[in-house]
Amino acid sequence: MRPDPALTERHAAPARFGGFPASALATAVPNAFFAELLPLIEDPVELKVTLYAIYALGRRKGYPRFVTENELAAEAPLAASLADGDEEETLLARLRRGLDLAVERGSLLRLEIEHEGRRERLYFLNTASGRRAREQVGEGSPGLGRAVGEARRPPAPRRENVFHLYEENIGPLTPLIAEELREAEQLYPYEWLEEALREAALLNKRSWRYASRILQRWATEGRTREEAGRDPGEGNSARAQLLRRYRERGGARRPAP
Repeated sequence: MRPDPALTERHAAPARFGGFPASALATAVPNAFFAELLPLIEDPVELKVTLYAIYALGRRKGYPRFVTENELAAEAPLAASLADGDEEETLLARLRRGLDLAVERGSLLRLEIEHEGRRERLYFLNTASGRRAREQVGEGSPGLGRAVGEARRPPAPRRENVFHLYEENIGPLTPLIAEELREAEQLYPYEWLEEALREAALLNKRSWRYASRILQRWATEGRTREEAGRDPGEGNSARAQLLRRYRERGGARRPAP
């Protein structure tokens, strides 16, 4: 007797999670989420969006603390988690549905503002601090406190989290190293981070300082030598743009003529 394909698909083994790495960073979730809010949520999209918004807000620094719809739409892990669903519903529509439900539920607060000639939807956690920030931003004081990016496509999900990659090749993660890894993610391609960390491990130089020097050398010299006398920061290639960005952040100087 042949197994029912539909039944087999329904009981397929779930994707395996490798476990939380040692010294992993944590996100503070209010106890009321589990005791009061979780039993009320029925739609998995609302649950995913609410939890990710709490995580995204926890990563923001300073005041006021908010996250925009565009910023959430550009988050690869959230996009991946929302990918399974009604094929006729776009990813952005699914995100907006989750945000609408969270606002209607009262877990998130929304504020629509005009910023640099475009409409922005800001989301705050419904706490005393979040309510105060929403009211003050709505009145124009204080300012947003940071740049607000335009809408962009979410990056492709990475094969491995850079924190897990570090612990796998170098050792236990500390808060200071975690902050430096976040900055490095903004500065270098993920493939460079992956290769530099693995090269450090291969050479038994298991330290972030050694891996970061590899990255700095690649940023200034490239993986292959440039033509003599030519500034590698010139031109519109991806690496030239990366080098210019590296210099703007206080990295290597332009070579002297």
